[in-house]
Amino acid sequence: MREFNVLDYGAIADGITNNAKAIQAAVDACTEAGGGRVTIPSGQYMSGSIQLKSNVDLHLEMGAVLISSLKEEDIDDFMTQVDDDNLCTGWEGGCFLGAIHAENVSLSGDGTIYGQGEKVFYDDGADGGFAESPLCVAAFRPRMILFEDIQNLSIKDITLKDAAFWTLHMAGCKHVRINNIRILNDVRGANNDGIDPDCCQDVVISNCIIEAGDDAIVVKATKPMTARYGVCENIVITGCVLHSHDSAVKVGTETHGTIRNISFSDCIIRDCSRAASIWVRDGGLIENINIHHLTGAVRRYADAPKRRWWGKGEPLFISATYRNDEKNFPGTIKNIFYDHICLKSESCIFLGAEKDCPIENVQMDHINITMVKQGTQSEIPFDEQPSRYDVYAHDIPYLYARHVKGLRVTESKICHEGEGFPMWVDKVELEHCEDAHLDIRHN
Repeated sequence: MREFNVLDYGAIADGITNNAKAIQAAVDACTEAGGGRVTIPSGQYMSGSIQLKSNVDLHLEMGAVLISSLKEEDIDDFMTQVDDDNLCTGWEGGCFLGAIHAENVSLSGDGTIYGQGEKVFYDDGADGGFAESPLCVAAFRPRMILFEDIQNLSIKDITLKDAAFWTLHMAGCKHVRINNIRILNDVRGANNDGIDPDCCQDVVISNCIIEAGDDAIVVKATKPMTARYGVCENIVITGCVLHSHDSAVKVGTETHGTIRNISFSDCIIRDCSRAASIWVRDGGLIENINIHHLTGAVRRYADAPKRRWWGKGEPLFISATYRNDEKNFPGTIKNIFYDHICLKSESCIFLGAEKDCPIENVQMDHINITMVKQGTQSEIPFDEQPSRYDVYAHDIPYLYARHVKGLRVTESKICHEGEGFPMWVDKVELEHCEDAHLDIRHN
């Protein structure tokens, strides 16, 4: 493999100099030569936006730190394009590192990409005394990494640290392998999602450690990417350790198109607000989701007066309802399968839908939930935000289901441990459900 060392193109490892031109020159030379490896050796490299190209492996050696500039003038607009209707579809805030309309692109090595997120987030002191509520945002913040329309994308071994906004966003990519990476973000940071496959196909995310304030992994179908690339399908998430103040894995809420064939398995849920959540809000279809062999804990985190986390400690969560009014049909959720889930939680299994968009065919087998106080909050409400329901007081049963057609729970156990909360009740609550068969042991 041909190697293109960024030092040979004028890069300076002082942590201050903007190395965008030097690194970009190495990338351009690599792709013009037919492909190879662009190497960033040990050292601190500040940079503005970098655009990767076809047949290029950007390799960060051990000790290499590639630092994202937070200056708006350093973040290029190379991801902006004009669609067939002559509408600009660039990404708000831009991105630090990315590629568009390319093939055979990879990130590798034992180095670190650093987003300087700690310079963007701050505490305004209005957290009610709980050092876990969402932080405020102080400055311009680009996405860390954005890949759009990449065929054969590989990301392995690297560390992504302190993203200021979304960490790794992939839109319309096909044949994606993400393996053995670490994402270490501020767990109180807003919108610092870990990995976002958006209208992607054939994606495997494996053996990763992800810490984030926002959702660790989000499978979605945004409106512009649905129009451009179609269905989001065939996503495998396995063997990961996930920690978030929102969901470990979320499917939705942006659901302008079809999302199907998702497998989420063999993962550790380390103190997330929710383990697995599935949502429709924008008219799309979500189907054929298989979630199995999860272990760990979910809990409620403290909110700030004007900033709230989504989730109150629900182990499994499905929601099909209107965002704010009844103008847009929320969408359809069907064929959801869970098995061998073992979690501590502070709230119930929650399935909430509407009469005109019921959740269809949900099967749960060998679900073991222990409801136990873990967090700092004295009450646990129902949380259906973003929707017309928002957040509201409600007794917390073992399982809550509204407008579900076809619910099977077999060989499962839900119990209380410790003194519990006043709002916990020993029951299953079904509203407007059809064909429900529940085999749940209670303590």
